[in-house]
Amino acid sequence: MKIPATKYPVERFTLDNGLRVVLAPDRSAPVVGVAVVYDVGIRSEPEGRTGFAHLFEHLMFQGSENLEKLAHFRHVQGAGGTFNGSTHLDYTDYFETLPSGALERALFLEADRMRGPRLTEENLRNQVDVVKEEIRVNVLNRPYGGFPWLKLPPVMFDTFPNAHDGYGSFEDLESATVPDAAEFFARYYAAGNAVLSVAGDLDVAAATEMIERHFGDVPARPAPARPDFDEPDLTSERRESYADKLAPLPAVAAAWRVPDPINDFAAYLPYVVLAEVLTDGDASRLVERMVLRDRTVTSLGGYLGFMGEPFEVRDPTAALLQFHLPPGGDVDKVLRTADEELERLATEGLDAAELGRVQARMATHLLRDTDAVLGRALRIAVLEEQRGEPELINELPRLIGEVTRAQIQEAAATLTPQRRASIEVIPGGGQ
Repeated sequence: MKIPATKYPVERFTLDNGLRVVLAPDRSAPVVGVAVVYDVGIRSEPEGRTGFAHLFEHLMFQGSENLEKLAHFRHVQGAGGTFNGSTHLDYTDYFETLPSGALERALFLEADRMRGPRLTEENLRNQVDVVKEEIRVNVLNRPYGGFPWLKLPPVMFDTFPNAHDGYGSFEDLESATVPDAAEFFARYYAAGNAVLSVAGDLDVAAATEMIERHFGDVPARPAPARPDFDEPDLTSERRESYADKLAPLPAVAAAWRVPDPINDFAAYLPYVVLAEVLTDGDASRLVERMVLRDRTVTSLGGYLGFMGEPFEVRDPTAALLQFHLPPGGDVDKVLRTADEELERLATEGLDAAELGRVQARMATHLLRDTDAVLGRALRIAVLEEQRGEPELINELPRLIGEVTRAQIQEAAATLTPQRRASIEVIPGGGQ
């Protein structure tokens, strides 16, 4: 399906201290999105420090060497802006949306904490408690908490970086020290390990001058070498289950390894489209059969990456399918039906209209995600950080449209039971 490329302007440069900068000017509205992405995520955590990447994200909001606690909140909100940060498998981001007249304020704030957050015993203990409460709310005291993004990786993977709980154990969090935090900052929060992006109502020359003025004297520290996180593919099926006392009904999720999303992008893209062919909308393969016709599941979803970020993840990663079942649902039958539909797709293929519908929806979602300036700033920052290709933001819709029916068939043929890892939720505590 022919989908045109977008034409967002993208300009790049690197400061002497190694900070990479990407600018995407758009004068259509007086708003800017600012993002700083650090090349450190859940996979970077050392053993015995599960949850540390996320904990450190919290610490970055607790003041800096020049600003008191909560100053970041006050200065951004006082300018009419919004802000947040988030931790992912392969990166951590910090971001603001502000009126364009407040751009310099955002740059000052981000540069100030890049020089050094306020790492004190009080801040550390306070944020450990905050993160523990977040785990209680989002995982321990919620039905299907951590399903499947925390529960499935240890079934599929064997190494600590890929398999461990990224939210962290209470024991690991409580034993974290200020020197641990200082070492983590020194290692990963270097200017040479970060990307700054600004999208929206900006003058390139003026923004460049401001960036150089605020970030230019951040001490130069090189990026640490990124470990090789790769693992061998599965050669036989892995399947586990666990009891969830709060879950009212059964559920199951399955995953298969896919090609390297960075170094083998052409082979990876068909899997991104395949996930949507299988699960996106009432006309999709699995929804039509399993939800509407057989009624073996009440809902389902399919996506790439354990956090559902197909263009913001590195290898090793996976294609996932997840299913919620009705009372007395048969998990074996659900997996068997998914296998049948994958085999049917691999054997019989799909018609052009079916693929075209999916590609059009995917392109629409991509365009919508980057229409707002913050979505654009975040996307180009991660594309620069992981690929050195921020301009790929313009090509993604077109590349999705160029995936062929033959490529979808070939991808479906690789999702066999022998390569599958699955995790089953047994509701109500089980037996």
